[in-house]
Parts: sequence; structure tokens; C-alpha cells
Amino acid sequence: MKITKIAQEHIKELCKSPKNIFGMDIYNYHFVYVVKYAKVLAKQTGADSELLEIVGWLHDVGSIKGYYKDHHIYGAKYIEKFLKKHNYPEDKIKNAVHCVLSHRASKNIKRKTIEAQCLADADSMSHFGQITSIFNLAFIIRKLSVEKADKFVKNKLNNSYKNLSPMAKKIIKPKFDALKIVLK
Repeated sequence: MKITKIAQEHIKELCKSPKNIFGMDIYNYHFVYVVKYAKVLAKQTGADSELLEIVGWLHDVGSIKGYYKDHHIYGAKYIEKFLKKHNYPEDKIKNAVHCVLSHRASKNIKRKTIEAQCLADADSMSHFGQITSIFNLAFIIRKLSVEKADKFVKNKLNNSYKNLSPMAKKIIKPKFDALKIVLK
């Protein structure tokens, strides 16, 4: 089986765990969109498409394992073990670890590879792929009031857009503009 498929099946199984507070929603409405946008960005930038697909599936493993606050750190360690177990090339493992470690816009970790920038962009772009997932995060997971959820969703989208590379902004701009009108 191809390593990308192994990564996808692995994260799908982890998402099914009763310990995962996000349920299958994180798989269906986040991971799927991250991988979708990662593939688009890989094609446009010449980045390593296979590596981006793998990190797209596994980048938030820390969140679904219950380590949300430091999920980028947990995820970087996790992906290193996972890829070593599957005999992935060492140089690509180092890049995958860096991608996961630096994917969070809120942590301001310098992205040293095109793949790291693509993953960070794809992660932020996913918020525009299925807006209901952000409402789910606000209302169901964080249990926010309508007023606080409104502010949370708008801030999440604005920050996600603000942190995109110019190329990613160009791709997502029509959705961002439409959401600004709907959420006004």
C-alpha cells in the first residue's frame, strides 16, 4: 500500500477513537480539505506532493490525541516515528517533521521549506473549505455563546486569511470575500 494511503487510513482510524473529542468531523471537514489544498499548492509550487499529502493527513494528530495546546510539537514527534516505521527516506522525514512543527500560524515558527509553507497555507485554507466545521468548533467543542462564537468565527477566518502566502490568498480570496458578506 502507498504511504499516502497508509497515512490516510491511519488518521481515519484515530479519528474514530472515542477519545477524539472532534469525532469524524475533523477527518471529513478538516483533514480532507487540508490534503485537497496541499495538492493544489504542490502542483502550483513544484513542492513534494507525496510529502504534502502525508503531512496533510497527519499534521493535527496531536489534537485528536488530546494534546491541542502543543499539538504541533506532539505531531512532529509522532510523524517522525510513523514515517521511520514505514521506512520513509530520512531527508523527507526531517522535512515532514519541520512541516508539522511549523504549520501553526499562531506559533510564528519560521518555515524553511516550500512544503512547510504549503502545509501552513493548506491548513489555513481548509477553514474556508467547510465553514460549518468552524461553527462546530465554536458551539460544540468550545461551547461558546452566540455572541462569542460570532467573534471567534470571524477572528479565525480573518487570521487564517491574513497568514496566507500571496499565492494562497489569491486562491481563497473569492471564498473569503463571500464569507465576509455572509458573516457581516
